[in-house]
Amino acid sequence: MIPLQADEADDPTRALPIATIGIVVLNVLVFLYEMSLTDPQLNAFINAWSLVPCEFARQCAVYPGTPSPFWLTLFSSMFLHASWDHILGNMLFLAVFGMHVERAMGAGRYLLFYLVCGIAASAAEILTSAGSNVPGLGASGAIAGVLAAYLVLYPGSRVRSLIPLGFVYRVASIPAWVFIGLWFLLQLADGAMSLSDTTGGGVAYSAHIGGFLAGLLLVRLFSQPMQTAQMQAYHQQWT
Repeated sequence: MIPLQADEADDPTRALPIATIGIVVLNVLVFLYEMSLTDPQLNAFINAWSLVPCEFARQCAVYPGTPSPFWLTLFSSMFLHASWDHILGNMLFLAVFGMHVERAMGAGRYLLFYLVCGIAASAAEILTSAGSNVPGLGASGAIAGVLAAYLVLYPGSRVRSLIPLGFVYRVASIPAWVFIGLWFLLQLADGAMSLSDTTGGGVAYSAHIGGFLAGLLLVRLFSQPMQTAQMQAYHQQWT
């Protein structure tokens, strides 16, 4: 399912989501810079600025050119992407759901929440792949936290989605808890299957799960006090 638009009816404000826009723009600019590099340059850039689990577990040497201190890659890796499909998919999910979470938290709180979820996602990847020297990159771990926050803040909302049915696509309005719930179950299933993958590559499902769980646990902490009260009243009405 491809999200097209999330329900705005319960947003506490129609303020311009400047933090979400800023994150999207920064990701796109970094990706365009990646595309300007030659293959050897890109390979060196990715290895230096991505998250490499074995470096944090001290099971391998730090790649030459990695920023100092090397833990800065916890942040830089969130803004790197491997392909057009990778960045377009991530930025679509962020744009659709992030603007509403930002309106519930405020720009500053939301930006901090996003970064913390991204770090939690990286920590989960390090813990589950400590011996891996495969660079981890992408915003999906942080965005997973945003999805969890949206689910908690707007449980009764609906997501206008594009659903592929063979060669035909259908647009349907799906409850947010169904859309996000199915997404999370897919991460759990694929993550369990990936445990048997000995190559150490592919999608970092553990990072998605870690970011999502962090979002569930931290959303109330980062929500604005007034917004939290409004959401509690909304939840009571919905239930």
